[in-house]
Amino acid sequence: MSNQPYNIFVVVDREFGERLTSLPTGVPVWIVDTPTNSHVAHRLWKERLQQDHLTGITTFNISINESPEENLLNELDVIDLHHGIYSHDPPYTRIQVIGTALSEKIKHAFFEYEFDEFSPTSSGFLATRNLPASDASN
Repeated sequence: MSNQPYNIFVVVDREFGERLTSLPTGVPVWIVDTPTNSHVAHRLWKERLQQDHLTGITTFNISINESPEENLLNELDVIDLHHGIYSHDPPYTRIQVIGTALSEKIKHAFFEYEFDEFSPTSSGFLATRNLPASDASN
């Protein structure tokens, strides 16, 4: 088990596009599937063949009628399923969100996943938690 924080990025900016190339490689990125973002994601998948869903880029479908905030909240369960205590050891402890500001609604949703520290950034926010308790008592 590593003592390093396990970071993931979640991008809900529909026009993030080429900025996707500036995010660190080897760190999971979840990004909304729009024509602008999808074009860059597909190109990077071809360039970064060694990466998978735990180290690379995952696109996710959104409802165009919903806000970036809602798109983020709708995907949290799936993100937790792929990077949480049942899928990864250690589980993720930091989420860098790009494309929506921190709101009380987001804080409330993130509290359900034990995220309790929040820092605004120029493009969104960073949410942090301690390692969640696992069901290791079995």
